[in-house]
Amino acid sequence: MEKKRKTTKFLQFLSEKNVLHVAILPEMRYNRHNRCTFQLDKIEARSDFPMKVIIFEDPGVLELFPVTMGRGAYAITCATLRMIDVAAQIPCESINFLCRPYLEGISQYEYPEKNFHFGVEAVCEELESATEGENVLFLNARLVPDIRLLDFFRDGIAQNELVSFPWDDTLACACVPAKRVLKILRELPPTPVTDVLPIDCGKIACGCRQCVHYPMELFTHPHDLVRNNMALFSSNLAYRLTHTVPAQTGKKETPWTDGSWTEIREGVYIGKNVKLGEYLVTDTTNGPILVDEGASIGPFCYLKGPVYIGPYSKVIEHAALKDFVGLAHTTKVGGEVEASTIEPYTNKQHHGFLGHSYLGSWINLGAGTCNSDLKNTYGSITMQYKEGRVATEMQFHGCIIGDYSKTAINTSIFTGKIIGSCSMVYGFVTRNVPCFVNYARSFGQCTELPVEVMINTQQRMFSRRNVQQEQVHINLLYEMFAMSQSERQMENEPLSL
Repeated sequence: MEKKRKTTKFLQFLSEKNVLHVAILPEMRYNRHNRCTFQLDKIEARSDFPMKVIIFEDPGVLELFPVTMGRGAYAITCATLRMIDVAAQIPCESINFLCRPYLEGISQYEYPEKNFHFGVEAVCEELESATEGENVLFLNARLVPDIRLLDFFRDGIAQNELVSFPWDDTLACACVPAKRVLKILRELPPTPVTDVLPIDCGKIACGCRQCVHYPMELFTHPHDLVRNNMALFSSNLAYRLTHTVPAQTGKKETPWTDGSWTEIREGVYIGKNVKLGEYLVTDTTNGPILVDEGASIGPFCYLKGPVYIGPYSKVIEHAALKDFVGLAHTTKVGGEVEASTIEPYTNKQHHGFLGHSYLGSWINLGAGTCNSDLKNTYGSITMQYKEGRVATEMQFHGCIIGDYSKTAINTSIFTGKIIGSCSMVYGFVTRNVPCFVNYARSFGQCTELPVEVMINTQQRMFSRRNVQQEQVHINLLYEMFAMSQSERQMENEPLSL
């Protein structure tokens, strides 16, 4: 009874702050992007309406590099969840992924569940069992993983109406005939392994009723990950507390947690086998603190909610985690972290500040590494992307770091910089860093990092975490190296502040 009272109190707080809502179409308001946002104050349970779900990647995933270079867009963690987690809650008969071909192997390795199917052939085989008149839910992999979309998806499945929700020249979501999707997939031409599948969304949604206002948003640039992490963190955590949402553990024997929580002090919830050090200080005034199964927190730590610490993660002594910090499984974190997402197997073990940032997997930040997340002018931060400079309309934004990259001790990363995958970084990072380079521009050096060096480094990292290096991991590095070849031409470029 006491746990229920405190959980209700937290949900009431979220409602008062206008951050906990549900997708019921008649009651909506519009944001500056002309997209609907939710405006109710509770999460309602719905009946199960099984349907096959297809999550597809479109060309927009290439604009999210380096985040999506080594993972499908459906595997991006934002506000503690990935789109794959949201889809698993719908519920559905199966979840099918139309990803870039070179990601099929690594995706199957990381998600071996029987009802997950990756690649055109596997998806077609699943669709062969569809009956005449059966529809599928067709979701864009770049959908922001907002748990409040569940009721929206469930309503669409229950109504079983042919309807599409366009987003620019692609689709955000659609309910379409399974046999039509099967036919279009069977007719796809051979696709280079690193290319996005040339799926014609116009043909997919042909004849469907079109809706132009809806409660969905797609990631369009990497900085959207940081913005949406803060916007959705509280509502996603609230759902975790009131529903069973298993989290990946990184362990073969028990790959998922059971999603259960025990409240040990007001607003602090722990999973099974959690270890808490002495003199732990917690502040749940603005949101709860969730410490998932097998995680450990050292002595003299400070946690200011909302915070989520993933399974089997380790928070080092004297660490401070504040406001919208989400750690995936098997991470090691020390120093000061604020409003950031850290993907599995990444180490930020030593002192140093990380704020308003996104870190991919298998990253290591050397002692003293710090990033800036605020301009000296306190103005809006502008990001440099391939297509040019893009205004974020964000006052706070740190860095985006791709998988497998490393920083040396006392590395300083300027505001709004992007570090590509598989790079070694030294000194001051004053401009974006390509993939597969030794970056030391402050010392006048920037050289290509051979892929063989990264393969050997990967093997050593894996062995420290009891992970077996498989051929799919090696193949992924070769493909990432080839794709990023054009980036590594920066010796004559001017210093960019």
